[in-house]
Amino acid sequence: MHDGEVLVRGGLVADGSGEVPRERDVLVRDGRIVAVEPAGGIPATDRPVLDATGLVVAPGFIDVHSHADNAPLLTEHDTSKILQGVTTEVVGNCGFSLAPCAPQHQETLTSLLQRIFPPVPLEWRDWPELDARLRAHGFVTNYAPLVGHGTLRIAAFGMVDRAPDDDETKLMRRSLEDALDAGVFGMSTGLIYPPGVYSTTDELVGLAEVLGPDRVYATHMRGESDGLLDSIDEALLIGQGAGCRVHISHLKWFGRHNWGRIPEAIGRIGAAADAGTAVTNDVYPYTAASTMLAALLPPTLLVDSDEAVLERLRDPAQRDRIAQAIEHGLPGWHNMVQDCGWGGILVSTTASHTYEGLTLEQVAQELDVEPVDALIRILVEERMQASMVTFGLSEDDVVRVLAHERTVIGSDGLPPGRGGRPHPRMFGTFPRYLGRYVRDQNLLPLGDAVRRLTATPAEIFRIPERGRVEPGYVADLVAFDAGRITDHCDYLDPVQTPSGIAWVMMAGQTVAEDGVFLGQRNGRRLTPA
Repeated sequence: MHDGEVLVRGGLVADGSGEVPRERDVLVRDGRIVAVEPAGGIPATDRPVLDATGLVVAPGFIDVHSHADNAPLLTEHDTSKILQGVTTEVVGNCGFSLAPCAPQHQETLTSLLQRIFPPVPLEWRDWPELDARLRAHGFVTNYAPLVGHGTLRIAAFGMVDRAPDDDETKLMRRSLEDALDAGVFGMSTGLIYPPGVYSTTDELVGLAEVLGPDRVYATHMRGESDGLLDSIDEALLIGQGAGCRVHISHLKWFGRHNWGRIPEAIGRIGAAADAGTAVTNDVYPYTAASTMLAALLPPTLLVDSDEAVLERLRDPAQRDRIAQAIEHGLPGWHNMVQDCGWGGILVSTTASHTYEGLTLEQVAQELDVEPVDALIRILVEERMQASMVTFGLSEDDVVRVLAHERTVIGSDGLPPGRGGRPHPRMFGTFPRYLGRYVRDQNLLPLGDAVRRLTATPAEIFRIPERGRVEPGYVADLVAFDAGRITDHCDYLDPVQTPSGIAWVMMAGQTVAEDGVFLGQRNGRRLTPA
């Protein structure tokens, strides 16, 4: 630990500007950077010295797409990000946030959240009450929340497949205004998930207008397969119509028949940016995605509570409708089974930990049933509390998105606390990016790669006083060995600590060292600059 003052000496400083890392001394005092000088420019005198020889010293990484909303509420420390060098997480993505929670729709929100989060008692109504609960527990990493459109919709009128009426629209807008007043960083949508899937573009424009030019509309778009270009157009239209900034979550193009087309999507985004739309995107450096297993079901089946959904799943007539929908598709629905095949869908985590590590094809073989029956059986037995990893992406496309000038990095790590075999991105995204793609494949210069993990995310989301190694900034820092930084996770053994990260500092105090979290929750609930 380093209280008061410490001199970080001997390291190559990648300051977040994108420039080539240079040997610099960094003086930290009372949690802030007070001086950055050429090597040897700051005398040691009698102050403590932290020797960073052979290491790159960078701003703490910012995970722009996290689902660790519940991490502060866990008794066990969530170290999945801090041990990767991440010091700030943007949570509340894909339309899911823990607040607001209207008492009359609390059961509905609980049902939805438990499809992806471990059971979380929703003992708050609004953001100030949630924030008070979170602060009482403390934060391993800094917490920068978005408010989820799906959560806003449920609070206003529940889990229904229709447009809001005028009163419900006013209620959603007022709830969004209250969330912004409480210091959320923007609004997210998850337009493949209920209830976001039931929304119209006009509904989203009307809400996004509340954001203004300084808050972010972050979207898991309506389609990431055959409808990708239309989905990008919708996201851009929302930003243009509402006058807000657009951030496209986990840009990718599902389905082997679409592989190689990602330059079309990148070009669409780039043309809009050149024409004046404020638009950026993130990506995770993997060829598999991950989400709740229930996302394989047609959206019309997912209205109402989990009890209502489970009742439908037990109905033999519904089984045939599900099978027909998966085989033939539905208009506007991202049919992941068609994109990945039953053998490309891995059961990663379930409530009982049964079936984990098996594909749906393998589960069907073990149970001697059709794959659609295996899917239904898992959802019913696990009461919808199951997640999956889906293999449907091209490595070449991932590389192209990583190299795109407007791309930043997000783990899309699922909520901690469920156990099982979560997607390895939860534990390996940032070392994998810096090791596999930056060092081994020379995809980007190191200074530019660090910029995409630090200063640029801070600019996109208006994260204050972080993302640069400059005087006046909070001393959230990470030191890593650029030649050794490596992830060790795979899809069947994902819970692995990376190599090559020497230490992580938050507000001037070392909180992780040589792959070990030191036990102090030194993060903060941030509010936008």
